[in-house]
Amino acid sequence: MASRVSGRTVRRLLPVFVTLLILFEIAAYASTVTRPQEQFMQLYALGATGTAANYYPNNSTLIKIGENVQWSLGVVNNMGSLQYVSLEVKLGNLTINSPNDTLATPSPAPLFAEFNRFIPDNGTWQVPFTWQIANYTTGANGTATIREITINGATYSIQDAPVCQSANSCSLRMIFELWTWNVDTANFQFGWVAGNQRHIAWLQLWFNLSPTISPR
Repeated sequence: MASRVSGRTVRRLLPVFVTLLILFEIAAYASTVTRPQEQFMQLYALGATGTAANYYPNNSTLIKIGENVQWSLGVVNNMGSLQYVSLEVKLGNLTINSPNDTLATPSPAPLFAEFNRFIPDNGTWQVPFTWQIANYTTGANGTATIREITINGATYSIQDAPVCQSANSCSLRMIFELWTWNVDTANFQFGWVAGNQRHIAWLQLWFNLSPTISPR
């Protein structure tokens, strides 16, 4: 003899059934909705072998005049759209400030080279960066200043170049900053804007001057 379900039991189970139905509908909807893509960009540097090693000849940061240093820079675009970017190259010393991550402001170090490229969404721009110190000068008090740097066969002059206390004690750094094109201002901006917030990407590589020949 089949048992009957009382009306009281049905009333008690009905809220549970409705709750389970709502949870099922929410889960089904969430599985079909495309989540917004996280917008970001990346900047990295590799050494001569294409790895995060061998950044300097003979593994020494002491760079001779005219000595080739081989790096490879990379920019990754995960902004969800085509991006026009500029990779700015600056020369700093011990006293010049690096970019400020909190304020999202660039370094005041002198800019002496820049490279521009359109990068598609999910694309990577690989930038060969072979450089050498082409020319430096010394002052009456023994200070040293790099005046020219050659990058990929092209020589760039450095205006307002940072000064080292002496040619034998000259710690310098290449500062690389990622800038993106701002459509509203029709100009490049440091970093990029995502979610109404500004983000920046930069890196620096240190080296020391080895004055093995007379300055020009």
